[in-house]
Amino acid sequence: NRWNKVCVSHSSTTGTLANDSLLVHTNKINMKTVILGASDNPARISFLTANRLKDRNAEFELVGLRKGVVAGKEILSIQDKPHFDEVHTITMYIGSQNQPPWYDYILSLKPKRIIFNPGTENDELRTMAKELGIDTEFACTLTLLSVGLY
Repeated sequence: NRWNKVCVSHSSTTGTLANDSLLVHTNKINMKTVILGASDNPARISFLTANRLKDRNAEFELVGLRKGVVAGKEILSIQDKPHFDEVHTITMYIGSQNQPPWYDYILSLKPKRIIFNPGTENDELRTMAKELGIDTEFACTLTLLSVGLY
């Protein structure tokens, strides 16, 4: 296993990024991830997640409300409901109050797992996913990546 020291953290009280050192696991990730709620704003956690996945040579797709480019990849419009095959994980960055119009789309991707990042926790969608055999986690994707539990 390889571990690298990086300087990243997020202040939930101010919404700003600060430089703090932490060790991150850097093995390659061999499963497709869809970042739902992707943003090209460097202050957003979805932006950091995309870059962390790129650093790990992971296969990922970006879907968001607005188009843009992150980690060299285009953010596709959620309104277009882009389809992807063999999705392992959807990592949510859309607040729970904004998720209901997208339930059918999210579930149509047939992921093996949905990660509800802080602020996106949704018991209704979690129940729907579990009924379809989709694993769910209320967790922080960045933390999971950092400690090698992704």
